[in-house]
Amino acid sequence: MTNKWPSCAWGDLATLEYGRALRSHKTGTGLFRVFGTNGPIGWHDEPLSDDATVVVGRKGAYRGIHYSAQPCFVIDTAFFLQPRIKFDMRWAYYALLTQDINNMDSGSAIPSTSRDEFYRLPVQVPSIPEQRAIAHILGTLDDKIELNRRTNETLEAMTRALFKSWFVDFDPIRAKAEGRDPGLPSELADLFPGPFEDSELGEIPKGWAVASIGEVVEVIDCLHSKKPDRQKEGLPLLQLSNIRDDGLVDMQDTYFIEEAEYRMWVSRMEASPGDCVITNVGRVGAVAQMPVAQKAALGRNMTGLRCKASFLFPTFLIECLLSKAMRDEIVLKMDTGTILDALNVRNIPKLRFACSSGAVLQRFEQVARPLRARMEQNLLESHTLAALRDTLLPKLISGELRAKDVEKFIEWRL
Repeated sequence: MTNKWPSCAWGDLATLEYGRALRSHKTGTGLFRVFGTNGPIGWHDEPLSDDATVVVGRKGAYRGIHYSAQPCFVIDTAFFLQPRIKFDMRWAYYALLTQDINNMDSGSAIPSTSRDEFYRLPVQVPSIPEQRAIAHILGTLDDKIELNRRTNETLEAMTRALFKSWFVDFDPIRAKAEGRDPGLPSELADLFPGPFEDSELGEIPKGWAVASIGEVVEVIDCLHSKKPDRQKEGLPLLQLSNIRDDGLVDMQDTYFIEEAEYRMWVSRMEASPGDCVITNVGRVGAVAQMPVAQKAALGRNMTGLRCKASFLFPTFLIECLLSKAMRDEIVLKMDTGTILDALNVRNIPKLRFACSSGAVLQRFEQVARPLRARMEQNLLESHTLAALRDTLLPKLISGELRAKDVEKFIEWRL
């Protein structure tokens, strides 16, 4: 399709305004987002930009493009876009994402975006209605990705709160001991014993035990060999970057290796759905759980944890590993070195936790597994939406694909 949109330079559309120094953004509690060169960094009680704007990184080796739908404050490591003429600001955001801002360097000692080069950048300008249509299509995808992110934060908080209540703070037992309603169905409340007893981990419910990871899971070390070369296609080798802080495995950036290499790297363990992975160096003790329909080889400096047949509670396992109580236990078992701290694989089976009866664990599994499964689904959906957005973005901004044709395109892609 021939694009008949008029062309001009970005300097004809807008100016880049300097942000201002602000020391209190990290501790601020105002209503307005504070942006720096790489995105949101805090809050302030008054805005610098009174309308929606695009924030353009000014200082640093990597300088991003960010959109704020609301008035915001921009610090002095970034610019913000001030219109000269009327245009849709979210369209401008997506149009600028197709530009390589990091190569517009002013030549100073610290990498800095050149305003002069920015103003000379060519841009094709569709009509305002088409700008809005483009922004709506791409924005709808981004809004759904953001909704999934916020939903996952809520689901994660719910799951961790439930684990902490039952297995760390022992809230149902304390409520019963104090004559309060534990807030659980009677058949569930009856599963929690009344008194406490001393243990090597402190007070735990009577009848519970101090267990070790090695008693309930198989602890399987990674293959200690030279890391295989990365391939464009192949089979996945887990990397530290695939392990998220919320315990999810994120395979958006997959390190592929050849099948022959993969077979060697899974000779000890092929990480499969429900298995957990814990790191030994770097982000020591970072943990994640393999999602449904995903298998991978363990990368270097990783240890696999697989529930034994007598302990089929994988959701309890990942929440236990993510808990502050286990984090403290990991710190106790770490080897502190002059260069890097490390969690020796021999110490992982010794990690301790308070273990309840199987009936309580089963009820936790029934409640918590659907929450974590939803988190896995949301993350996978977000990757699909992001891939679709990234495909549509240059086509829509260049006019190769018009907004009215996108519905059919999306149906074909999905």
